[in-house]
Amino acid sequence: MERREFLKQAVLTAAVASTAQLSASGSTPSHPIARRPLGKTGESLSIIGFGGIVVMDETTGASSNLVAEAVDRGVNYFDVAPSYGNAQERLGPALAPYRNKSFLACKTEGRLKADSRAQLEESLRLLKTDHVDLYQFHGLTKMADLDKVLGPGGAMETMEAAKKEGKIRYIGFSVHSAETALAAMDRYPFDTVLFPVNWVLFTQANFGPQILKRAQEKNMGILALKGMAKTVWTADQKQNHPQPKCWYQPASFPEEASLGLRWTLGHPVTAAIPPGDERYFRLAMDVAQNYKPLEPHEEQALLSGGHGVEPIFRLGNDV
Repeated sequence: MERREFLKQAVLTAAVASTAQLSASGSTPSHPIARRPLGKTGESLSIIGFGGIVVMDETTGASSNLVAEAVDRGVNYFDVAPSYGNAQERLGPALAPYRNKSFLACKTEGRLKADSRAQLEESLRLLKTDHVDLYQFHGLTKMADLDKVLGPGGAMETMEAAKKEGKIRYIGFSVHSAETALAAMDRYPFDTVLFPVNWVLFTQANFGPQILKRAQEKNMGILALKGMAKTVWTADQKQNHPQPKCWYQPASFPEEASLGLRWTLGHPVTAAIPPGDERYFRLAMDVAQNYKPLEPHEEQALLSGGHGVEPIFRLGNDV
């Protein structure tokens, strides 16, 4: 066996053993998930967020149990969107008992004043709350969309009005285009940006470092997606794969996914949102409660597994 392969296998075996030990104990680690400051907002969020897709299509009882478990383990950051099926309907009642100590983020796909207002009001109704802490433009990927939301009659008028009304507290956006992200940060003083911070994307597509750098310069809250992602599904896998809540192929469970998430958390991000698959979310909480930055040999093993892998985004893509 070549030295590089031996090194990689040794690190991954150690990761498996660590995760297995956690699972075998059957108990929550005594220390809660750490929190980090959210840019210039003055808020502090758990380094792992609860993605609403986790409770999509779950029963009300299962949804309540998942949210309660997350809160017990120290999660205070919850993120959802109207496009996540019935996730808002499930998350709202489940989060209600903890609403006063949680940070709730939601999104709008509306690009104009009227449709974004309608989505906001419907989200508030479904989420059983009178306000969301962070309201984000969802998938602000095309430059034409940025022009629309910031132009006359655009959705930013809804955002700013709703902020004055106390229905939202902070304004942000999610993005899968580096070009649009940089333009958005230069054209409006957003509070947060939500984008992929992923080892394959950074190393194989140079996608993400430029967004991270600009957001730091603006002292924005940096929220990370796709820390546990790896590559695209093949044509055959798209129709039949074991993770129906993941549109991309996640890193292998649990070893590679654990290393990938630790790689993401090793960057200046406030929090990372894991995949909507319940197994990956629970693994992410395990990693967060015992988080340590990657050792050089662990990072080497992780990155070697990403060489030549097809990234889920590329620079210049309007996805």
